[in-house]
Amino acid sequence: MADGPPGKTRVKKLTEAEIRRRAKQIKLVLTDVDGVLTDTGVYYSSRGEELKRFSIRDGMGMDLLREQGIDTAMLTRENSSRVTARSKKLGLPYYFPGTYNKLEKLPAIMRETGLELHELAYIGDDVNDLEIMDKIATAGLTGCPGDAMPIARKAAHYVAKAPGGNGAFRDFAEWIMLQRSRK
Repeated sequence: MADGPPGKTRVKKLTEAEIRRRAKQIKLVLTDVDGVLTDTGVYYSSRGEELKRFSIRDGMGMDLLREQGIDTAMLTRENSSRVTARSKKLGLPYYFPGTYNKLEKLPAIMRETGLELHELAYIGDDVNDLEIMDKIATAGLTGCPGDAMPIARKAAHYVAKAPGGNGAFRDFAEWIMLQRSRK
């Protein structure tokens, strides 16, 4: 995927009023897992068991969104018991594991949730998130962790102050809630 000419952005710059309008329509925040909910590290024991570290703050961000009537869903390439367990622990109504092409999965997600593009937000951190970020950015909102790859930063309406696995999702969630509360 081409980044475009130097200095050009992938996402259209929105006015503050447009950001507030879009935020008020959000009903589901889709999130990548590795690099957003985790710190991109993978841990192996001597037996080869893979471990991932998740931030409790991100889980609280999902709870805070839920209190405002906004659901969260994980959308990830991975299809592991660790991520499934985290999804269940968080009580997420939707979980989309084993998704290699996130943009191709978007119509199925919209059918399953009954939502339209303008009711979605997405947070991702790398090249595999770009196509879905570009699509959602046309009507919804997009974000990325503070340590996201530069190309993902260009596809985001909001760049979190926190890095992935350390509260980036929470930061994005709070930004959406702040925009919704503004007049």
